[in-house]
Amino acid sequence: MITPSADDAGASAVPVTLALGRRVGTADPRLFGSFVEHLGRGVYGGVFAPDDPSATPEGFRADVLELVRELGVSVVRYPGGNFVSGYDWRDGIGPREARPRRLDLAWRSIETNGFGTDEFAAWCRQARVEPMLALNLGLGDTRSALQLLEYANHPSGTTLSDERVHNGSPDPHDVRLWCLGNEADGPWQLGHRSVRDYAERAAVTAAAMRMFDPTLELVVVGSSNPQMSTFGAWEREVLTRTIDLVDYLSCHIYFYDDGDLGTFLRSSDVLDRFLDDVAATIAHVRAATRSVRDIRISLDEWNVWNYAAYDALDIGRPFEEAPRQLEEVYTLADAVVVGSLLQSILRHCDVVSIAAMAQLVNVIGPIRAEPGRPAWRQTTFHPFAAVARSAGHTVHTVNTATGPDEIVTCIVTVSPDGSEALVHLVNCSTATAADVELDLTALDADQVDGAHLLWVPDPHATNTIESPDAVSPQPLATDLRGGSLRLTLPAVSWASVRIRCAAEGG
Repeated sequence: MITPSADDAGASAVPVTLALGRRVGTADPRLFGSFVEHLGRGVYGGVFAPDDPSATPEGFRADVLELVRELGVSVVRYPGGNFVSGYDWRDGIGPREARPRRLDLAWRSIETNGFGTDEFAAWCRQARVEPMLALNLGLGDTRSALQLLEYANHPSGTTLSDERVHNGSPDPHDVRLWCLGNEADGPWQLGHRSVRDYAERAAVTAAAMRMFDPTLELVVVGSSNPQMSTFGAWEREVLTRTIDLVDYLSCHIYFYDDGDLGTFLRSSDVLDRFLDDVAATIAHVRAATRSVRDIRISLDEWNVWNYAAYDALDIGRPFEEAPRQLEEVYTLADAVVVGSLLQSILRHCDVVSIAAMAQLVNVIGPIRAEPGRPAWRQTTFHPFAAVARSAGHTVHTVNTATGPDEIVTCIVTVSPDGSEALVHLVNCSTATAADVELDLTALDADQVDGAHLLWVPDPHATNTIESPDAVSPQPLATDLRGGSLRLTLPAVSWASVRIRCAAEGG
């Protein structure tokens, strides 16, 4: 049991009183998604490793599957990312020994195509996650997108659906979520095009897909990041053309520590503004077009990414199979930021319905795996796994009643029957501990069922294959009396508390 004191944080603790704020909405389970791309060792050596001692009969790493289930991932986006804009899905089906080897220009690697659509669908079933397929609208076209849709979702009786049956998948994959390309605004993207050209291609593709199945859920491409010169204008023009054909507008954002730890720990402020801006653009287009469609946000790439070993576009680097790329080693500070970003996503659950932490294994992921060794949890694994338990909960904001409002951020979620509340907290200070008191009387808070703190004295501490649990949640001392929860958060820390509520409601 950890009972942090001011000495633990190296500075005097300050009192912070928090009060329950407004009810935002319900946390869609899809907010706790992830992303698997043919990049580095994300697929080969990550989710798929037929020669590994842990491999299932299908070639999936069983230890990775176990950790994915523990992580609580709900939906996984695949196969890219930049990769998809040069990918022909036909290369990844049929007998594995007959599949072609291709150059992947996006990440400068050799793609063996040993893992494709059918393997991904089978992996999703074992991981107990929903598949989210991205279509190639870069170098690809509408016809190819429709053929993949028929291959994946039509029961049988056509050449393409019967080919899937022949390839070992008698039942349709029934993919409901489809991304209409990826980062089409980026000049780095194969098939990069103007906003008008992309909007027209997305609209034509979406209309054709709805002729196959009007109940499909379609995601149109928004800006690659808020620093793009076209941010806002891109969303406006694309959505004006497609608003009556799609369900979601995508957006991507990454955060990194440039040496200013204090600013880095406040990354959720940036995400708050970003999501507010995207939501405002959607509202503007709805008003301007008089559309009644409820377009939601798909934040289908987000994470901390410090751009370590970012040599993917180094033209002098030779093409290799599954090279080690973007294998970020995450710190305690990174995990604390991830915890705060998850709070921001929950604060926007009234406008955000899908979010995918990019990526899942090895490549900027919460899970790491090496050949012949057990897979392990990075620091960022822990806040994601805890906050994912809020899926389906009602989300409440939390306000600072007294004390410095820049130190502690918090979100509270309540189960549908009102019997359980989850409190997720972050201390964003680099030097000051916080003695927190949170008023939960409105929820009839009755008993703490569990409390955990993610903290070590060194904010740059990491988990490694030799010390996989160096930074991991430890039991946290709490006091719940009269409906008020009291605890101490050291500087640069994250905590989660599960509370039993006496009365239903919330």
